[in-house]
Amino acid sequence: MSLKTVGTIAIPNAEGSEFDHGAFDAKSRRVFIAHTARDRVEVIDHDASRHLATLPGFPGVAGAVADDGQILITNRGSASIALLDAGTLETRATYKTGGRPNGAVIVARLGLGIAACIGVDGETPTLQLYGLSDRRHVSINLPGRPRWCVTDAAAERIFLCIREPSMVLVARLPDLGEVTQWMVPSSGAHGLDIDHSRGRLYVACDDATLVEMSSTSGEVTNVWPIGGPPDVTFFNPATGLVHVAIGEPGLVDSIDPRNGHTTRTVTGAGAHTTALVAPDRLYVISPAHGGILVLSDT
Repeated sequence: MSLKTVGTIAIPNAEGSEFDHGAFDAKSRRVFIAHTARDRVEVIDHDASRHLATLPGFPGVAGAVADDGQILITNRGSASIALLDAGTLETRATYKTGGRPNGAVIVARLGLGIAACIGVDGETPTLQLYGLSDRRHVSINLPGRPRWCVTDAAAERIFLCIREPSMVLVARLPDLGEVTQWMVPSSGAHGLDIDHSRGRLYVACDDATLVEMSSTSGEVTNVWPIGGPPDVTFFNPATGLVHVAIGEPGLVDSIDPRNGHTTRTVTGAGAHTTALVAPDRLYVISPAHGGILVLSDT
């Protein structure tokens, strides 16, 4: 279950820079990466293993999520989200949000974009939903600072990590109704992903633990130690492994939830964000490597 280094992909002006969430779009076979320090989105051609394009004009870009050829970008610096076409790389639309949009979800078949906003200057954190074609807008207040979010397979519910009090907040789609709060027994709920087949959520927490929870009831089913405060967390359905990126000292911990076995891969200082290209690649965005450290997950 060990990750193996298979190469690197250079990104312009990456050395010593800062990145955030990235996402693989299966339709275009491209990876979209938030280059936060440069206010840009970097585009990688996965099949050619090369940097394809730099898209400027995304102030304080914090994340990218992908679904069926559509990319949703969160811009903390302009309190907005942007909808991109993964094929043409054109911006289709922008939508104003609350302050500092952070975690995000896009559901192309329902025409929905969702942004969890931290807020500014005492502003209450919010979870905001947008109709990407009809510009319908729904917003609910949050009990604390939001982190990452995912939906279930049917896109009937959204799950959102809240840092403090540490919890997973659950809301119904498409209207953000029937809000439930599932408390997490570790502090600082942060990275999040879901195993749709087994009905499990994986919550990486700031106190250096990975918590497994039922995605139907919120019951905690396991807690494992990890190598430090985490950030981006991915579950790979092809291998059944959960990969947690830890920026300091620069690690990826890979946990097999079926038996609790953990392996550790050294990456680089500041490499706290990744992009999963299922079934067999994990991209670690690493300023120390000048771009992407490509790991094989087989």
